[in-house]
Amino acid sequence: MSQEASTSSEGNGKVTRVIRMGTRKSQLARIQTDSVAEKLKELYPDLQLEIVAMSTIGDKILDTALSKIGEKSLFTKELENALERNEVDLVVHSLKDLPTSLPPGFTIGAVLQRENPHDAVVLHPKNAGLTLDGLPEKSVIGTSSLRRAAQLKKRFPQLEFENIRGNLNTRLRKLDEKDDYAAIILAAAGLKRMGWENRISQVLGPEDCMYAVGQGALAIEVRARDRDILQMVSILHHPDTVLRCIAERAFLKQLEGGCSVPVAVYTEMKNSVLYLTGAVYSLDGSDCLKDTMQTNIELDNKVPESTEECVHVGITANNISQAALDAAERLGVALAKILLSKGAKDILTTARQLNDAR
Repeated sequence: MSQEASTSSEGNGKVTRVIRMGTRKSQLARIQTDSVAEKLKELYPDLQLEIVAMSTIGDKILDTALSKIGEKSLFTKELENALERNEVDLVVHSLKDLPTSLPPGFTIGAVLQRENPHDAVVLHPKNAGLTLDGLPEKSVIGTSSLRRAAQLKKRFPQLEFENIRGNLNTRLRKLDEKDDYAAIILAAAGLKRMGWENRISQVLGPEDCMYAVGQGALAIEVRARDRDILQMVSILHHPDTVLRCIAERAFLKQLEGGCSVPVAVYTEMKNSVLYLTGAVYSLDGSDCLKDTMQTNIELDNKVPESTEECVHVGITANNISQAALDAAERLGVALAKILLSKGAKDILTTARQLNDAR
């Protein structure tokens, strides 16, 4: 361990040092990190926590669409550098910001219960009471996501879509203080965590707009070698969320997707069956490949004792049935292979090339 963080373990699984939690500086990131800190303090009352906030590439470059920056870990790189240098002991992320392959030596030690993963419409005050269907033709909708724009262009061809960047506060201010946008599309989870649910005029269901891989879930990234920290945070795993997100991440990884291509998912767990719908789109939404698969999930309580770590698309969850985790990962891979066999690679390659050329 580093000199900054001497550690001792009392032999009962307790971590007895100051745990430094890394986070982005944005208000939403701080709220999310504070919520994780509260949960850890409830579970481990003697735990000493310190929050270390920092800016990431994605926070600093605000005049370019995320999909154009060409960097896979826009909101995570600086935080992971701090983790590598032992300046922090764990990092709280929005899971959708974490690439499906993590740098060597890191793992996701906890995926917390998912907030509403859907996207939401926030209207300019002058359009209060309307929905996307009711907005005047040629109304401009702001979104920073190729995935949202592709689906919504297909579903609402009478509307126009333009890029909007900045954190939640900035985007809402751009909407309210100018007349550039009739509405903007944001993640419902972020709005709820910020206490701005009253701004949501419409939540978009999967028939309108499927969500991003991992959207709505918080993840805790740790150094894989820190057994005490890994054990400490693993209690925060929410089994349903973990399984859904493993299926989603496996789907994206097999497709070799990322934020520079429109890939969307929708998952459900019902009666021990995990359902995964996945889709790829051209930038304008005119080309789309979409399919649904399901698998039985046996969430028995018999978690095998094993000294060997089992990692599924970057997630370590030793306290969840390995058979269930394996089934979820296989589901994502299988669905991606079906879409690839139907021509998904061509759609994604064209989307990537067109986006790069813009």
